[in-house]
Amino acid sequence: MENNQAKQEEFMREAIRLSLEKMQEGYGGPFGSVIVRNGEIIARGYNNVLHSHDPTAHAEMEAIRAATQALGTHDLSDCELYASSQPCPMCMGAIYWARLKKVYFGNRHEDAARIGFDDSFIYEELEKPLEKRRIPMVQLLPEEAKVAFEAWEKKPDKQRY
Repeated sequence: MENNQAKQEEFMREAIRLSLEKMQEGYGGPFGSVIVRNGEIIARGYNNVLHSHDPTAHAEMEAIRAATQALGTHDLSDCELYASSQPCPMCMGAIYWARLKKVYFGNRHEDAARIGFDDSFIYEELEKPLEKRRIPMVQLLPEEAKVAFEAWEKKPDKQRY
């Protein structure tokens, strides 16, 4: 048990190291992440928003992308994620879609909010009905859009995920 705790702390320290190093190098905010499979780091990620000009380039998203490429699968159900901070709503969505089995984190989202990374508005927006959200959500051409869904339902060789 003690050895397992030491390994977990080692993985978290790597996520924290990435958060500090890459933030100081100007890639983005102070966030780092690693994905571990069978006791080994298989992927690393860090906030790359500023450098890549990609608002989705969060540490967890970058680590998930690297892990799926390294393993050749979208299913990370045998992996764990270590993040220097509690994942935001976008990253949580990706974590669930990737089916990661466990998440460890350092800072809480309240700590991130205190330094200017406040995602509480996203949680609030998601609770609102579509017509009351800040960004208008308008359904358009639903009958035409259903064609692709109907084709998926009938596709004999589809791979469910």
